[in-house]
Amino acid sequence: MAGRSRSRQRSADYAWLITGPLALFAVACTLAFWIESPDWYEDWLAGLIIFAFYLVSQLASFNVVIRRSAFAVTVTEVPLVLGLYYVSPVLMVGVVALGMLCIQMRTAIAPVKAWFNVAKQAASICAALLVIGAFPRMTEAGLSTWGILGLAVAVSVLVQLACLAGVMSLVQGGRAGPDVLRASVPNVVIAGVNAAVGLLFLIALEETKWSALLLAVLAVALTLLLRSFAGVFRQHRTLADVYELTQAVRKEGTDNALPDVLLGRVRALMRSEYATLWLAPQDRYPEVLLSAQVDNKGLLDVSPVPAAVRDFAIEERRVVGVGSQFRDTEHLRGALREAGMKDVLVVPLRSGSAMIGTLEVVNRLGESRSFQDSDMQVLETIAAHTAAAVENSRLVDRLRHDAYHDRLTGMPNRRRIVDALAESVRVHAEHEVVAVVLFDVDGQRNVNESMGHAAGDKLLSEVAARLRGIADSGALVGRIGGDEFVVTLRAESLEATIALATQMRERLRGPLAVGSLTLDVDTAVGVAVYPDHGSDPETLLQRAELAANAAKALPYGVQPFHPALESRAVRRLGIAADLRRALDNGQLEVYFQPMVTLADRHVVGVECLARWAHPAHGEVAPEDFVAVAEHTGQLARLTEVVLSAGLRRCRDWADADRPLSIAVNLSARTLLDSRFPDVVEEMLATYRVDPGLVTFEISEPGMLNDIERVLPTLYRLRDLGVRLSVDDFGTGASSLAYLRQWPVHEVKIDDSFVQGMATDSGDLAIVRAVVGLSREFGLTVVAEGVESELTLDLLEEMGCELGQGYLFSRPLPFERLEAWLAAQTEPESTPTGEVRRLRAVI
Repeated sequence: MAGRSRSRQRSADYAWLITGPLALFAVACTLAFWIESPDWYEDWLAGLIIFAFYLVSQLASFNVVIRRSAFAVTVTEVPLVLGLYYVSPVLMVGVVALGMLCIQMRTAIAPVKAWFNVAKQAASICAALLVIGAFPRMTEAGLSTWGILGLAVAVSVLVQLACLAGVMSLVQGGRAGPDVLRASVPNVVIAGVNAAVGLLFLIALEETKWSALLLAVLAVALTLLLRSFAGVFRQHRTLADVYELTQAVRKEGTDNALPDVLLGRVRALMRSEYATLWLAPQDRYPEVLLSAQVDNKGLLDVSPVPAAVRDFAIEERRVVGVGSQFRDTEHLRGALREAGMKDVLVVPLRSGSAMIGTLEVVNRLGESRSFQDSDMQVLETIAAHTAAAVENSRLVDRLRHDAYHDRLTGMPNRRRIVDALAESVRVHAEHEVVAVVLFDVDGQRNVNESMGHAAGDKLLSEVAARLRGIADSGALVGRIGGDEFVVTLRAESLEATIALATQMRERLRGPLAVGSLTLDVDTAVGVAVYPDHGSDPETLLQRAELAANAAKALPYGVQPFHPALESRAVRRLGIAADLRRALDNGQLEVYFQPMVTLADRHVVGVECLARWAHPAHGEVAPEDFVAVAEHTGQLARLTEVVLSAGLRRCRDWADADRPLSIAVNLSARTLLDSRFPDVVEEMLATYRVDPGLVTFEISEPGMLNDIERVLPTLYRLRDLGVRLSVDDFGTGASSLAYLRQWPVHEVKIDDSFVQGMATDSGDLAIVRAVVGLSREFGLTVVAEGVESELTLDLLEEMGCELGQGYLFSRPLPFERLEAWLAAQTEPESTPTGEVRRLRAVI
């Protein structure tokens, strides 16, 4: 059993301790009335009419919900006033007791409760009759009669409240009685109003018996009107409760918090004895089975629903109701009776086409004794929001897990390693070092080129498994790059770390089967320690990597960091100087990669990409010279060069009546420059380009690091009319909910997910979820890295709008792009100008 402490309760059979004395009191009073009035049966016709009126008044009771308060509206005091005046005491006791017995038999409640209600009602009417007997006989409907009957009704109501408070205190604890009295104040007021109405009926009947016809019409009309208003109030309250529940689920609905937020509210809303949430086990998510019960403040880790009913709902993939109101599930009534349940509703929770669990309510309580079709609709609405909350929380959890773990090996990735190193450095103890041991796998690139990436991935997975096996229990093992693994641990000294690294390298070496070949695994190992080689995680990792690169030239393959290894930084400074000259002399070239609509294969835009051919070093990787530009303050100049080239070509295409949009990558550091939107506005005016044809792509991890600082610039860019795109989505740790807060128009799914979706069900699920939820938010979805027809078909089927990748074209210089457009596309006229349509995807 899970949850908080359960309230102390006794068996319901303790109610007989109060029911018995009440019954004896009623019997004694009835005998006394009989002795006093032996001819009590003479007004049997009036008794029969009052009996019928009493039954109708009991059956016509209903609830009215106003704001947060519920009021039970009955008119039983009206026939009581008339009966106390017109019917003999013995007959009146019989009318009330027999009428209440009929009502209890109709509702089919537990015998102990039924007999308590009968005894309570009989005792209360006896008390009222004793009050009347204490006064002179009533002969007319005058003022004295009003007072006597009013006092009698008040005594009857108070006796009923006292009996109810007593039995609740006896069965459910001492605090239940006062709670009943406080909750009954509105009912006392209603009883007073009903007594006044009864006196009005009495006055009219005393004036003329024919007034009974008009009074009957009035009573029926008022009853129908009040029931109509009650239905409207009840419907309004249900909608308000459903809204509040869905808001709470959306705000706090994670797999762990969802039952606490959901179940108690669902049980109260559906007025059921139980509300149960069942989530099937999935991947690394365990099974969830928790129930809220009406008399238990905590949650139970059991479900009263028979497994046959739940299985039937999942098999039918629809809401299933079992009970007296549902004829299509008669075959399940037996299983329900065996479980001791009266009725149940079960709604499957869907995640796409998969069934991930059920939401269940059992045993309807209150005014309506059985679940209705309207209850099924309410529960379906709640279940839809619940399923969405589960799906979103698991997606966010998966994205968060992926943000800190390597997809191929499941190891902690660079971000996780950096966080762990930061914590180790913070709690560093004397006479020890925090060691970073980096393993660079030799030959992995050759395996990729000769045997394919699948073989290279298998090699890395085997290396990861070996490294886990040989690392100490206190070490953290992770993968920080393509063929780079890191082990972080505490050691006595640098020398002890080098000795340990040498042992690990030797144990890691040896033959490894990859496909049909057996390869020798060798690694180059770099070592850096805190505090000797750096004071922060990034510096330690960087210097361990420098040492590993140097270790590749050593026969023993293990190299600790040495300051001389930082000569590479000198080369970086040289590249920085060369980059400045290249920017000034126009030596950087801008390439263009087409973006294609997946539905109709229209080329609608291009992404602008900078390329640099260094005269001495050859092609410089974009990530290298972009990093140099960021660190040397040349990033703004580099961005302007790329944007200027893109706008110039965009203007040319527009003048040729075949407009193409352009996309330009922005660094988060560029967005920190408050002058950048002004520069963009001036350049748009200079080249006379429609802002809607320009998209700025910002990397998701970059946005997350400085989101609060870059938001003002993003809003200013949006106000200019340019489009904003979240690039590399999925590689950071953001929630999809952030997409609704950021002023963006587009989501660009990272190519690592797109390229793996055809073979990896996890990547496929992530892409499908991002596409679906992004479209729900009204965002355009672009998939980068489209390299196969199968990937293209999957993206088109799930509704992705745009794609780019080698399947369509590599990034091309402007002249080759024009030649590609001429060779691979054909013109198609549209109201906005000429559009190029792909002839075929090869």
